[in-house]
Amino acid sequence: MNLNNLTPAKGSTHHDRRLARGTGSGFGGTSTRGHKGAKSRSGYSKKFGFEGGQMPIQRRLPKFGFKNINRVEYKAVNISTLQSLAEKLNLTVVEPATLVENGLASNNDLVKILGNGQLTAKLEVKAHAFSKSAQAAIEAANGSVVKL
Repeated sequence: MNLNNLTPAKGSTHHDRRLARGTGSGFGGTSTRGHKGAKSRSGYSKKFGFEGGQMPIQRRLPKFGFKNINRVEYKAVNISTLQSLAEKLNLTVVEPATLVENGLASNNDLVKILGNGQLTAKLEVKAHAFSKSAQAAIEAANGSVVKL
């Protein structure tokens, strides 16, 4: 075996079809595009949602719903999560920065504490909002609630 007689394995390579290179190639003439029409022209691209002239579905169906521009989106954190965080890191104060460091919220999130789970640790919890049950649970564990 020499470098001059190396060849790829049989069937592992193939030639691309060379379109529009004359009738002898087998792909001349209309070059596999059919006859006439927009799709046979160069530079053709179908508009998004175009249905061949039929009224498109996004125009057939009515609009509905709305987006409330005054909606305030909170990142929800349960008191069970605060409990496990306090046990793991031996915390007495929990604030949004602590939650960001531990991957429970991102920097720009508004944090709301929810009341799912049990809280036994005495914590000072600082957040943007609290549910009534979460506030009651934190205060029942001799902790304090600080709204930011």
